[in-house]
Amino acid sequence: MNDLGMAPRWGSAFTRVLGAGVLRLLGWKMDVQLPHDEPHLVITAAPHTSNWDGILAVAAILALGIRVNFFAKDSLFRWPFRGLLTALGGVPIRRDAARGIVEQTADLFASKPRLFVGVAPEGTRSRAPIWKSGFYRIAMASGAPILLAYIDYERRRVGTGPLIRPSGNYEADLAQIQAFYRTIKPRHPQDFAAEA
Repeated sequence: MNDLGMAPRWGSAFTRVLGAGVLRLLGWKMDVQLPHDEPHLVITAAPHTSNWDGILAVAAILALGIRVNFFAKDSLFRWPFRGLLTALGGVPIRRDAARGIVEQTADLFASKPRLFVGVAPEGTRSRAPIWKSGFYRIAMASGAPILLAYIDYERRRVGTGPLIRPSGNYEADLAQIQAFYRTIKPRHPQDFAAEA
C-alpha cells in the first residue's frame, strides 16, 4: 500500500487499528494503491452482491484513515445508525427523488479542495445487468477521474485497480471498466452481471 497522497483524511489511530483489526479478524487483506496527485476521485465499488461488501469497505476505509463520502438510501439514516453513517461520510438520498444528484455532486467537488466519492455502479445487491451511469456522469461533470475499487472474495482482498480518465465515450469506457471487474470474484457470483 502506498502513501495516501492527496486523499482527504479522517479518523484517528483508534479507528485505523479498529478497521485493520476487523479485516484481520475476518481473514482479509488490503491491496490499495491511491493515486498520489489526485485530490478528487470518483471511486467505483463493485461487485456489490452482499451486505458484507459494505462492512469490508468501511473496515478498509477506517484502516486507511481516509474519508470517502457515499450515498445511501435515506431509510438507513435512522436511529441507531444515523450518527455512525453520517460520521463515516454517508449522504442520505431518496431513491424516488434522485434527480439532480449528478449536479449536486459536481458542485460538491467544486467546493472541496479534496473529495473522494464512492459509488456502487450496480445500484443494488440484486443482479443488475445494466449498470447505472451516475458514477460516470459525476466524473464527467466534475472532471474527477474514476478509481476502480473492488472486494474479491476468492483472494479475500479489498483493493484498487486502474485509474480511468473518462473519455466522453461512455460505452467504450464502461467496457474497459467492466472487463476489469469480470476478473473479481463476488460473494454471490449469480447476482453479478458486468454487462453493458
